Amino acid sequence: MKIASCRLENQSCLTLVGVAEIPIDAKSICVLARHPNWPVDIKTINQVIAKQDELKPILKSINEQPDTDWQACDDIMFEAPIPKPQRNIICLGWNYAEHARESSAAKEIVIKDLPEHPIFFTKATTTINGPFDPIVYDESVTRRLDWEVELGVIIGRQGRHIAEEDALEYVFGYTVINDISARDLQKRHQQFFLGKSMDGSCPIGPWIVTADEIADPQQLDLACRVNGVEKQTGNTRQMIFSVANIISTLSKVMTLLPGDIIATGTPSGVGFARTPPEYLQQGDTVECEIEAIGRISNKIT
Repeated sequence: MKIASCRLENQSCLTLVGVAEIPIDAKSICVLARHPNWPVDIKTINQVIAKQDELKPILKSINEQPDTDWQACDDIMFEAPIPKPQRNIICLGWNYAEHARESSAAKEIVIKDLPEHPIFFTKATTTINGPFDPIVYDESVTRRLDWEVELGVIIGRQGRHIAEEDALEYVFGYTVINDISARDLQKRHQQFFLGKSMDGSCPIGPWIVTADEIADPQQLDLACRVNGVEKQTGNTRQMIFSVANIISTLSKVMTLLPGDIIATGTPSGVGFARTPPEYLQQGDTVECEIEAIGRISNKIT
């Protein structure tokens, strides 16, 4: 199932989405608040995650009913699936070998060897942006705005000390993330947080695909395009640390909570590592797409 947060008639609403073969083209939606079987007090994806055992059978029933009140979504504005995360987005650095190598070759970040353990950092909650909303380019903050397509993982159950073989059972679903980065801030401050935490620098969506629809999160093609030109291609099997390993490693140190968002790293092809370097400019459109999930598209304004 594909669950989305949308804006309809100037109000936020929770929807199921029916999609065409082209992931960006949502054909129809079911506004859950308007369905007679839907609990009236459940209005956000975080609430769905919190009560998933009770609500998933209802969602499945609605999704499979031929007489469900599906409607064209011409007037729908997709929002970030989780517009206000309860805590920072957890991110992976250098989780694809070729990206680690290109970063080192660019000499802005020195990497002696491929990481033996996952490298974590976070993006502030205020980075969250809609899947089709503009990204504000403020030249007083950065002049090196870069793209990074990433598989997003949404945690579905609270957990600590999770065994790697059990880790995927704690996943509610998957989404698309663009980890927009200010490379000059990263270099200046010698760490990730500021360069990753500009307001609106985490477009996410366009929906969450529930985990039961993704047979193997390590077998998904992903790509990024700028103005229609392909910049990144890869497959999640190229990750150094798998989704299950990431979840297990995090849970040894901290309690994972329902609704936590994890960005699992990006493949090679980022702008700062190109020759010459390339950065996003005002008027550019950057698209990120992941197989079986969907595509987000954001204009730099």
